[in-house]
Amino acid sequence: MFLPTTKKELDSLKWYKPDIILVTGDTYIDSPQIGFSVIGKILMDKGFRVAIIAQPDIHSHRDITRLGEPGLFWGISSGSVDSMVSNYTASGKFRNKDDLTPGGINNRRPDRALIVYANLIRRYYKNTVPIVLGGIEASLRRLAHYDYRSNKIRRSVLFDAKADILIYGMGEGAAIDLAECLKNRKDFSHIRGLCYISNTKKQDFIELPSYEKTSLDKKEFEKMFMTFYQNKDPFTAKGLIQKHEDRYLIHNPPAYPLSAKELDRVYDLHYERDLHPYYKKEGTVRALDTIRFSITTHRGCFGECNFCSIAIHQGRSVTSRSKESILKEVRSITEHPHFKGIINDVGGPTANMYGITCCKMTNSGCCKNKRCLFPEICKELKIDHSKQIDLLRSIRNEKNIKKIFIASGIRYDMLMKDEENSLSYIRELSQYHISGQIKIAPEHTDAKVLNLMGKPKIDSLEKFKNIFDRINREHSMEQYITYYFIAAHPGCSKKNMRHLKEYANKYLKIIPRQVQIFTPTPSTISTLMFYTCRDPFRGKNIFAEKTIKGKEEQKNILLKKYIKKC
Repeated sequence: MFLPTTKKELDSLKWYKPDIILVTGDTYIDSPQIGFSVIGKILMDKGFRVAIIAQPDIHSHRDITRLGEPGLFWGISSGSVDSMVSNYTASGKFRNKDDLTPGGINNRRPDRALIVYANLIRRYYKNTVPIVLGGIEASLRRLAHYDYRSNKIRRSVLFDAKADILIYGMGEGAAIDLAECLKNRKDFSHIRGLCYISNTKKQDFIELPSYEKTSLDKKEFEKMFMTFYQNKDPFTAKGLIQKHEDRYLIHNPPAYPLSAKELDRVYDLHYERDLHPYYKKEGTVRALDTIRFSITTHRGCFGECNFCSIAIHQGRSVTSRSKESILKEVRSITEHPHFKGIINDVGGPTANMYGITCCKMTNSGCCKNKRCLFPEICKELKIDHSKQIDLLRSIRNEKNIKKIFIASGIRYDMLMKDEENSLSYIRELSQYHISGQIKIAPEHTDAKVLNLMGKPKIDSLEKFKNIFDRINREHSMEQYITYYFIAAHPGCSKKNMRHLKEYANKYLKIIPRQVQIFTPTPSTISTLMFYTCRDPFRGKNIFAEKTIKGKEEQKNILLKKYIKKC
């Protein structure tokens, strides 16, 4: 069933009122690929009455009051992406299209959606039950943070939204624990993965430089950020506090990642894999074509690239679902009335991290001053693609399956490290799981820029390309590699972009087409470097292109549109 979104649906369920109302900046697609759908279904599974209001009209009471007031709490999310990233390009242009809004026109998600929705609730319910922020926007903006759009340090979104509680990370466990505490009128201040505001400090928590200090001094901001960065692993992190004027943000340690069994339970629940009928009448939703028949095999990412928010939100450790759970989902998909035999994706943040583990990470957490894949792949990480190969073959053998695509990214450096299975894996991809092209993201080829990105050296890219091309020749297949690159990353100059162009022309034999300008998103290392013009790991000043013109010029060098001599 769908989560109810109308009064008529509440009446049909004989609910006097919901326990929890979720408010989101995306339309309501009931899918395991949509975070708030997952949270709602998990809470429903635990016996709570959960309703949802998607993309409410912010200029009237029409939407926000149609279900009444919840009994336990309001849950607010901007949607699957930070609202400022959803609404604006890296060049500051408004995005006219939105794949998660009916009709495809970007006219339903407000800027700073968490703040706007919280204010909307308070406008019509003055002394309401707790307002809880969640989702990726809440995760990235939970502390004082650099905001690219306003070019300043902003307070924790918990203060700006005047909300009561913030859940960061994936949130299932924290949401359940919070609902239980509120239901039983118990204290919730101990819950992991949760932030709240207090008039007093909390003992044994690390005090960060205050919002006031970080907004005035870049060195204080860097100090704050690096302390936060070193305390984001659930097994080793300390709690944090940060003063905002005369009150304190209390930042509890991160929640532990779900176990494989718990993750299976998330995806074993029933999802309609469709747009709710109430919103369907407003138009089609383009994202549904991609996510309806996609399968998530795991969570987390070992990569921890400096520009990426996945490690901040999903975590650095990887949890994989069981093969049995995934096949159960495949069989469920084949029974869907709209299924035509094509599975659009089988993967996660990075497809080929499925089934790969580090015993040390599982038992005692991530290494404090060492990364899994950078600058070299850690010897403790046992890279073995055989489990994913077996999984893909098993899915192909299921009834009514015609084609399975892997649209998630591939870490070619990890693949090249697996000497026993790399050739078999690439053959599997080439023969069965791509449609003319495979997508990879080297992001750059210049050693200096790659170092600042936290990306691997380019030699593994060349090795991967050579094997892929050879396999295609052997099987007389005409398939290609699509490369994704980033322009204007901190530390990258026009000279570095020219080096990238020369490399792409000479060794990759391409004129790049997939190039995006670096977008500073809150709480990433690259955004810290953009704001401070410093490499925090080496304590050196770096160049960061901050003008729109300069960023566009870097991008156009690669696209061969750049005419003026650099």
